[in-house]
Amino acid sequence: MATQHILITGASGFIGSELTLAILAASPSYHLTLSDISPPHIPAAADSSRITTQTTDLTSPDSIKSLVTSRPQWHAIYAFHGIMSSGSEANLELGYRVNLDSHRLFYDALRAHQPGAVVVFTSSTAVYGPPETAGPKQIFTEATLPLPQGSYGTQKFMTECLLNDYSRRGLLDARCVRLPTVVVRPGAPSAAASSFASGIVREPMQGRRSVLPVSQDLLMWVGSPRNVVRNLMAVKDVPAARFGLSRVVNLPGLSVTVAEILEALEAVGGREKRALVDEERDEAVEKLVLSWPQRLDTKRAFDLGLSPDGSLKEAVQAFADSLKQ
Repeated sequence: MATQHILITGASGFIGSELTLAILAASPSYHLTLSDISPPHIPAAADSSRITTQTTDLTSPDSIKSLVTSRPQWHAIYAFHGIMSSGSEANLELGYRVNLDSHRLFYDALRAHQPGAVVVFTSSTAVYGPPETAGPKQIFTEATLPLPQGSYGTQKFMTECLLNDYSRRGLLDARCVRLPTVVVRPGAPSAAASSFASGIVREPMQGRRSVLPVSQDLLMWVGSPRNVVRNLMAVKDVPAARFGLSRVVNLPGLSVTVAEILEALEAVGGREKRALVDEERDEAVEKLVLSWPQRLDTKRAFDLGLSPDGSLKEAVQAFADSLKQ
């Protein structure tokens, strides 16, 4: 069986690490190249003989060319590199340099050296704007006009437009997947405004206190790590013709309140874990999260063969089980 090479940029992040394990488990023919701004992390459970690592500054054209041309042909490329939402809002120049400029440099190198390459770009529902911009029912679809209310969402939307145009021209074969807020995300807190959604489960389940910066009534669109990775795996193999005019798809998830996340925490961990969450409102965080959609129609995802998510309690239980392992 011929070796199929897959590239993941921003590979040291949680999703990159989980996808690494899933790809290696899917077929012995896959070989991964993991790239990041610092030496990429190889998951402990991964077969390192099937992994190449490359430290790459994706704001540098020379570094990008070296990475893109390191293989004669890529089976697929996952573009995960970027600055998260709160980080993008706090540093305008850095956000645009990493979330927009580096992506254009990267895709221009791909179309020059590997035209037609399959690219999976992880976008975000932050492209949309607050619920009222979706109309009376406040349910967002891929046809809803994005009106981002943060620099992060703006940068993601601009990159989506670029990839749609390059795909229309046949220069690349892109799939722009708008991810839900991932719950429960292990590891250290990130610079995402939504980081608390995992933190209020992750930290208490490990016996540590966590701060809840928003109202318990706040409604969010969330997805489990397992289903997000499952759909990222599947979307690279969807035939290009099935996407039609748009290369954008909303990944399946669940519409839940913060209170429901806390209820799932208590159901799995008990009252003593729930008691470790301290409520301290942060208006800046709440304002940003409230500017994101709360309900999405994912019919397009299902039409493309992607999978629905399980329950919130199942996601919390899966995290609890991972701690035992």
